[in-house]
Amino acid sequence: MITIDGHSLTLEDVGAVARGERAGIGDGVIDRVALSRAVVERILTGDAAVYGINTGFGKLSDVRIRQEDLRALQINLVRSHSCGVGEPLGPEATRAMLLLRANVLAKGFSGVRPVVLETLVEMINNDLLPVVPSKGSVGASGDLAPLAHLALGAIGEGMVVHGGRRVPARQAFEAAGIAPLELEAKEGLALLNGTQAMSAIGAIALLDIEALSDAADVIGAMSLEALQGTPVAFDERIHAARAHGGQVTVARNLRELLDGSEIRQSHADCGRVQDAYSLRCMPQVHGAVRDAAGHARRVLETEFNSATDNPLVFPDTGEVISGGNFHGEPVALVLDYLAIAVTELASISERRIERLVNPDLSGLPAFLIRDAGTNSGMMIAQVAAVALLAENKVLAHPASVDSLPTSANKEDHVSMGMTSALKLATCVENVRSVLAIEALCAAQGIDFLAPLAPAPRIARAHSRLREAVPFFEHDEVLADKIAVLAPLVAGLGQE
Repeated sequence: MITIDGHSLTLEDVGAVARGERAGIGDGVIDRVALSRAVVERILTGDAAVYGINTGFGKLSDVRIRQEDLRALQINLVRSHSCGVGEPLGPEATRAMLLLRANVLAKGFSGVRPVVLETLVEMINNDLLPVVPSKGSVGASGDLAPLAHLALGAIGEGMVVHGGRRVPARQAFEAAGIAPLELEAKEGLALLNGTQAMSAIGAIALLDIEALSDAADVIGAMSLEALQGTPVAFDERIHAARAHGGQVTVARNLRELLDGSEIRQSHADCGRVQDAYSLRCMPQVHGAVRDAAGHARRVLETEFNSATDNPLVFPDTGEVISGGNFHGEPVALVLDYLAIAVTELASISERRIERLVNPDLSGLPAFLIRDAGTNSGMMIAQVAAVALLAENKVLAHPASVDSLPTSANKEDHVSMGMTSALKLATCVENVRSVLAIEALCAAQGIDFLAPLAPAPRIARAHSRLREAVPFFEHDEVLADKIAVLAPLVAGLGQE
């Protein structure tokens, strides 16, 4: 069980809950949340106008709301802001959103009753997943539309996915034996302000990028073996002289992966001095991707454990202060950075694919197939990799540099962080397929070098690939093979 306490959530915690782990509330959290709520209750008995508690929202923040309309205000907020469009988010992203929003409430700055936090946790643990359309957020005041759909499910309206079926929310709550929320003052707003949609998608993408970075080292090493390249460029002394952390790590990985290779020994005295950059510079390129991922991890984990509401309630002084912690700029920037970085994994991989299929560069049969001409082999696999890379080059253009004003120009600068997140997720899937294509080609290339054996760790990875996709004696439908390999690629990094 992953414990929610408002300050210690890690990327791995988010991934665990996204992929099915249960969540629980940490010690002292309920008391902290109750103290925050007490401040709101005191305001409700007074005459002061306080944003988000007894006023309208956005451009309507100067409109005072009557006491008898405060509950309707919160429900109307959720309903009116539930205007997302497009395909709904998948279950992993939705579970991560629930967890991240619950963790914000657990900090005790939101002014909600403990039951709001408890309901979100019950939704995670009973797999009550609101249908959240993926588009419609500009990333400030946070991910309003996606979080509104999350809140809509929590109050028993709209649709949820429960037991793999899309059903009316109230029906699913009744089946699970849980009461939907009945919102009180401040609580609708407390569920809507924040960056939890972009952060949830970004977290899942980052976990995938970290796994694909490990896999890229293995697949790149396999390509180097198939192309009879040299590991000399991975000498520890070279990388100590530059000392970027990711570069040093990748060089070490490649040395270990290539240790004990019969293929290498067979051409140790061939006279080749240097390999092409796509082989020789794997530490520098793969390593830079790792460093970008490390930076993104630090930013995202800070965001997971941050109060992103507006206004914030400070129980120690009894103040309620408006600010802009909902602005998604920190997250938007690193998600754009990740899209650029992970695209480079595909870019260098595609160059290795080209070297593998091109007989003028590889020394292997043309397009990695016997009887080339009658058979086309991997010719169009490289074309598919180019197409995926071209798409990623478009998607790698940053969304965070754009801004369009909203809410009658009250919200006049926005982050576009949800756009950054959604295109990053597509980039990651494209890279997964490009690496699968490279693995397919590298395995075929190694087979043509038999009986020479690759390094033991590369041999194990090769065997895993061959369990899924046998050697190509003649042309087959490559789409089927790529579809089989793509989900397995990340696991190659565990060899």
